[in-house]
Amino acid sequence: MKRNNAEQIGKLIQQFLRQESLESPLNEQRLMDAWPQVLGPAASYTSNLYIRNQTLYVHLTSAALRQELLMGREVLIRTLNKKVGATVITNIIFR
Repeated sequence: MKRNNAEQIGKLIQQFLRQESLESPLNEQRLMDAWPQVLGPAASYTSNLYIRNQTLYVHLTSAALRQELLMGREVLIRTLNKKVGATVITNIIFR
């Protein structure tokens, strides 16, 4: 017996997530989970990460790290979005 309308399970799951408006929150969570991997040991100086209106807000405990991250903000945005595979954030605010 041959099936003519077979589809890949990955495509079906992605389609379901889009229909239920769950794709964006899932990508945001993936980005938050990727933060320690991308930042490395410096991630221990960050806390209270959250995303609102495509902006990632990060609280820092180190002023030196804040300056360093400000200089590499664009690269950090590209790296995080690439890790997730979608444009989740367009800006990062360091507090």
